[in-house]
Amino acid sequence: MRLSTLLRHLSWPELRHHAGRHAVAVLAVMLGVALAFSVHLINASALSEFGAAVRSVNGEPDLSLRAVAGSGFDETVYGRVATHPQVALASPVIEVDTYALDAQGQRVALRVLGLDALVAPALSPSLLPEPAADAGRLAMLDPGAVFLNPAARAALKLPGGDPLRVQSGLRLVTLRIAGGSSAPDAPLAVMDLAGAQQAFDRLGRLSRIDLRFSAGADPQRVLRELALPADVLAATPAESAQRLSNVSRAYRVNLTVLALVALFTGAFLVFSVLSLSVAKRLPQFALLGVLGLGARERLHWVLAESALLGLVGSALGIALGTALAQGALRWLGGDLGGGYFAGVAPQLQFGPLAALVYGGLGVVAALVGGWLPARAAQRIAPAQALKGLGDAGARTRRPWLGPLLMLAGALLALAPPIAGLPIAAYVAVAVLLVGGIACVPAGVGLLLRAVRRPTSRHAGWLLATQRARHLRASATVAVAGVVASLALAVALTVMVASFRDAVSRWLDTVLPADLYVRTATVSASNDTAWLPPDFVARAGALPGVRRLETLRALPLSLDPAQPPPVLIARPLADAQRTLPMVGELLPDAPGGEPGVYVSEAMVALYGAAPGTRLVLPLTHRDGSAVRAVFFVRGVWRDYARQQGAVAIDTQDFVALTGDTRVNDLALTLAPGTDLASLQQALRALAPDPALIEFAQAGEIRASSLRIFDRSFAVTYWLQAVAIAIGLFGIAASFSAQVLARRKEFGLLAHLGFTRDQVLAIVAGEGIAWTAAGALLGLGLGLAVSVVLVHVVNPQSFHWTMELLAPWGRLAALCAAVVAAGTLTAAIAARRAVSQDAVLAVKEDW
Repeated sequence: MRLSTLLRHLSWPELRHHAGRHAVAVLAVMLGVALAFSVHLINASALSEFGAAVRSVNGEPDLSLRAVAGSGFDETVYGRVATHPQVALASPVIEVDTYALDAQGQRVALRVLGLDALVAPALSPSLLPEPAADAGRLAMLDPGAVFLNPAARAALKLPGGDPLRVQSGLRLVTLRIAGGSSAPDAPLAVMDLAGAQQAFDRLGRLSRIDLRFSAGADPQRVLRELALPADVLAATPAESAQRLSNVSRAYRVNLTVLALVALFTGAFLVFSVLSLSVAKRLPQFALLGVLGLGARERLHWVLAESALLGLVGSALGIALGTALAQGALRWLGGDLGGGYFAGVAPQLQFGPLAALVYGGLGVVAALVGGWLPARAAQRIAPAQALKGLGDAGARTRRPWLGPLLMLAGALLALAPPIAGLPIAAYVAVAVLLVGGIACVPAGVGLLLRAVRRPTSRHAGWLLATQRARHLRASATVAVAGVVASLALAVALTVMVASFRDAVSRWLDTVLPADLYVRTATVSASNDTAWLPPDFVARAGALPGVRRLETLRALPLSLDPAQPPPVLIARPLADAQRTLPMVGELLPDAPGGEPGVYVSEAMVALYGAAPGTRLVLPLTHRDGSAVRAVFFVRGVWRDYARQQGAVAIDTQDFVALTGDTRVNDLALTLAPGTDLASLQQALRALAPDPALIEFAQAGEIRASSLRIFDRSFAVTYWLQAVAIAIGLFGIAASFSAQVLARRKEFGLLAHLGFTRDQVLAIVAGEGIAWTAAGALLGLGLGLAVSVVLVHVVNPQSFHWTMELLAPWGRLAALCAAVVAAGTLTAAIAARRAVSQDAVLAVKEDW
């Protein structure tokens, strides 16, 4: 019989008669595909838009020579580069991240580019200044003129004729707005190179040089001949693009995997729905088998039904995911809570190939969920099934499969990351879940063995426990969804609780002071907006300030394909107390090199393990390049900078660089100090009060934890979805078993059992199996949480944490699942058991 005939004449009526049940399976696949595809579209659109914005600023050079630190490098390098015979074009650039005051006197983040207007347009045409009608054609050469792009004009809202005031250090520089620029996206200002050097204290310095080579030039040979100083790093456009992607890659991949969890649980819902459908149609399969429908044809038939459910769900999921992504990009932007694309408002970038891939994942998930029901339909013995003897042809299960898969998952968890991502760890989680489900029959047997055997006076409980004990293979169908969904819920609960506790304790260590003062809100602005030494000295002398500690932070580009780690200079006389150290500190270097303390990311990305030497290219305040060698004394936890951080004592930093600038002040106040009066006095030390920002330790802590909770809110939603799918699965499974046991219930009725007693037997089995499933799910979830906490997090974000199991929440979660599962099983049995069960016994007469 043709497959299309079976689907049209037999499957379609089944779908119509039970449309609600099949719609739930389609809904599960649709939600899984929609969530995963929308996350992909948002990430891809944000990355594309952000990349386009960066390319519009960087232009289209063959190679860029960039400063390792934000203060730039000596401009004499430009003379050597521009006169090299293989360099056709060299464009010097000053790149500054600063702040400008808007019409209300509030600070607005602004990027300023200083360009050579005669050279830059050939490499970056979108940055070409567009002088206003009254500014004159040579306005672009005026060192005091600035040209704003549309985003900057919209953010600043300055009236016509008003000057632009930008921050340099702790002072304001006034510039004349002489026109515009067509550069897209974030607020940007373009001005003359010499004017930018003067305005931002960068005389004799450059941020980068964009190069275009002559035809046939060898870039590597050119670099060797140029013999660049240590504070200059060469980067190709491909490396710059890779660096842009690496900034958020781990976050994007983990978010996508988290979204696929819904699709994984959707496969169990398809499994439950088709298991129920196959159980209800067992006489139909048996009759068709007697009439000549082969076992392989029955297998293909059920798989085709599951594929159709997956196809419909995937198509709807792609449409829903596109709509969700469009709405998220319109109302939330492309950030997704990670802070990587803040301020970017991208347009939707729909990819047909990606739609096919994610749609295919939905179909595959449905096929995986339909495999076991299809195998059950294939294995039935038609003649015996017609007599109501059930699945007599079922094969003996392999008890070794589950432990083998669990062992394979444990071994995969030990594998190193692949291309910087925990691919093997993700596979380990999936294998552990499948292996745990395969262990359900053996686990149920072991747990029920500990249950005390009921007396003969409790016949109903005796029947329930004995059947649960001797037919525990059926438990795989009944509680597989509960085990999988509860395991995922437990794993996510433990991971989030562990991470939150680790962040909370980390904040307690890194926020010891009462009040924090700063002028730069992001590390990219630290070389432009800073606190001068005289401000620091006067702040420390204010009444009420008992102790003042400084912090200087500057990004250092060590690898053109990686985001720059941050060098942090602060007092470290007692590093064990000041930093959240991991392990013991090493003594001072035997060679006398200055000691530094690296974050865990530096060990993972740059191999800076304790006891090794770390070479950092620094720049002295006089402009000379400094190649400093440090001894790594210890490792500390840093949950704020996954790209890496290096902590150095302030005295060593100043001795090497002569840089006395400060970015943050940590003030410990005397008891009884009036905080408002102190803040007012600090603002009075600045030329403009808007240039100073304050934060108390409690405010920073509360804000950080609030952001953390908001970022992980999606995990709670996924837990609820997983548990709901698991409970629906147990309802469908018990309904299927009740239908298959109609003759058994009829016999019990003839023996004197009432309907309530039969339902009590089913409820007892539900208690036994759901409780066993909850315990197995708890154990499996704890095993998965170990992989998430100790493998996925270190390999993804390069930080570690201690495992924390919130036993109260876990116990409540398990108890709720047992109660809901028992109630769900009883409701399913009540709907499935009918008075026809008594007459079903006559089928064997």
